[in-house]
Amino acid sequence: MDASSSPPLTAPSTVAVELAGITKRFPGVVANHDIHLSVRKGTVHALVGENGAGKSTLMKILYGMQKPDEGTIAVDGEQVSFSSPADAITRGIGMVHQHFMLADNLTVLENVVLGSEKLHGIGAGARRKIKEISDRYGLGVRPDALVEDLGVADRQRVEILKVLFRGARTLILDEPTAVLVPQEVAALFANLRELKAEGLSVIFISHKLGEVLSVADEITVIRRGTTVGTAVPAETTPRQLAEMMVGSELPTPETAESTVTDQPVITVENLTVHASGGASLGPEAEPVGPGSLVEAAGEVKKVLDDVSFTIHAGEVMGIAGVEGNGQTELIDALIGTKNADSGTIAFLGEDITPWPTRKRRESGVGYIPEDRHRQGLLLEAPLWENRILGHVTEAPNAKGFWLNPKGAQDDTRRIVEEYDVRTPGIDVTAASLSGGNQQKLIVGREMSHNPKFLIAAHPTRGVDVGAQAQIWDRIREARREGLAVLLISADLDELIGLSDTLRVIYDGRLVADADPATVTPEELGSAMTGAASGHLEHVEEEAAPEDEAR
Repeated sequence: MDASSSPPLTAPSTVAVELAGITKRFPGVVANHDIHLSVRKGTVHALVGENGAGKSTLMKILYGMQKPDEGTIAVDGEQVSFSSPADAITRGIGMVHQHFMLADNLTVLENVVLGSEKLHGIGAGARRKIKEISDRYGLGVRPDALVEDLGVADRQRVEILKVLFRGARTLILDEPTAVLVPQEVAALFANLRELKAEGLSVIFISHKLGEVLSVADEITVIRRGTTVGTAVPAETTPRQLAEMMVGSELPTPETAESTVTDQPVITVENLTVHASGGASLGPEAEPVGPGSLVEAAGEVKKVLDDVSFTIHAGEVMGIAGVEGNGQTELIDALIGTKNADSGTIAFLGEDITPWPTRKRRESGVGYIPEDRHRQGLLLEAPLWENRILGHVTEAPNAKGFWLNPKGAQDDTRRIVEEYDVRTPGIDVTAASLSGGNQQKLIVGREMSHNPKFLIAAHPTRGVDVGAQAQIWDRIREARREGLAVLLISADLDELIGLSDTLRVIYDGRLVADADPATVTPEELGSAMTGAASGHLEHVEEEAAPEDEAR
């Protein structure tokens, strides 16, 4: 590893992108200070750092979304100045954002073509090009699907396709593997190697340091807004990278004893949810893989099919599955934002199936949503108002029937301190925070109400290794106090490391159980795609709910 803050410039003929001395200031904070980054042509260059370290700001500058206060940008050896993303796109730079830039009410084809109509047209030519790119890179994208009907993983594939459609030669990928299973990650990495072989360059931003080391040719580490070092994957380890990111040694994790009790907290029996509110789809609908809306021509698809389980006090039950196999519908049914077509949900022995969302929340159901921007935050509202969301009737946000702004403000300051939310103050908007700091605010908000049952959907998506460990510790601490947790995550290491019981969902059904102590991510990934595994116990069709509980 090289700990120099200003790496020497690479020979211009081999450089795709060069950032030199980049500095960007915002009111109350310096996001970037004298950043240096050199990306060689035909390589994958990883950029790592803690949440709030300045990675996203730096990439927004490269993509023309913001202008630097100081420093220069060079593309293919020529100094450039971008006033908008259109300028960057013209120079062959494309960006897949951590939070998607898609119009929900448009189709995949319309989203991909939007703003690029002159490239391949808007009809048959565009459709052929989309299919060609989708097939080549195994994206499995359906041009006529509405984006609002897509899961998180499919949305990300659309974003990647959109960049490739525009002919990008340098791709910025911000957390591209956050929702992918191991097989999908391996396929993506194979595609990146193909792009490298064709002379394209990739800037790869990720908090999954093992993946960074496996795919990157070079790694740049930034900390607190400045470059602190470079690393060569063959000469470093994930732990060394993490310590470069945080500036100190990481503690060694302790082995925790089981906290599972015999007290049921949440009991789900025979829960079934139909697609699109039970609407039947016409015979022209295109059949697709698991998680699709179509079972056969003219039939209604059960997106959640006869699901039963029990989670006990002190237990984390993890659910592993490829996005779109019923996880979202299960969450919606549990939190009360979608009614189940059949089945029951009991909370601490009481049937809550007919309860509205607010009553469930007030009774002790916590919720970390899978998409923090769409479901967890008001981005243009200050942090203290976001503290109130989902808990508007509860202390310290309310006194009797009235809101209590001071109580919410004081408690937001506590959350900011306890959860290390990097912010200049509680009056800044949620949009001004990095993704990881937004996530820490949401976790702090939900844990502050001492829930008895926590729905945790991708709780550490997009957070750095230090924040991830902190969130895990908070969940483990609450579990020791009797919290029951439903954990849904695309991070298989997270599922295996946190879960007491682990189940696999496929095509809307719980199809297998896994022992977190023995299962490997590869075995779990295979089961998620429908393949059998010798270390997983497959659930029998006729199993009674009590037999499926653990």
